[in-house]
Amino acid sequence: MPANQRKLVVERPAGEVFAFFADPTNDPRWRSHVKEITASGPPGVGSTVHQVVAGPGGRGIPADFEVTAYQPPTRYAFRVTAGPVRPVGEFRFAPAGAGTEVTFSLSAELSGIKKLFLSRPVQRSMDGEMAALDKAKTLI
Repeated sequence: MPANQRKLVVERPAGEVFAFFADPTNDPRWRSHVKEITASGPPGVGSTVHQVVAGPGGRGIPADFEVTAYQPPTRYAFRVTAGPVRPVGEFRFAPAGAGTEVTFSLSAELSGIKKLFLSRPVQRSMDGEMAALDKAKTLI
């Protein structure tokens, strides 16, 4: 099962850090493979976000997601509802000195032929999401 988790400290208050990651309009600023993203309304549990990400050959792949946890300023979670792979993700925010520790985790259940052919590309994608946190940190 492809999965990854990363922790980093952002030298900003938890509310500010939570607000940045929970606002999908910020995603293209730090997630370079996001081609298109629009929220269906105000953030909260059950809200949906339409997202298209760059796939093989630059082809757009739908990757819409639903917010499954929205607890400012400590937790934001989602599950992907469109596309060939349906990962789940979670951000947790905790005080860390004068800043905020961000823990980001992603995982995807793959079975059958998807497990055989998609495990490595999905893992690489998740690794890229974790690496992109460095860019997010500079933007907050």
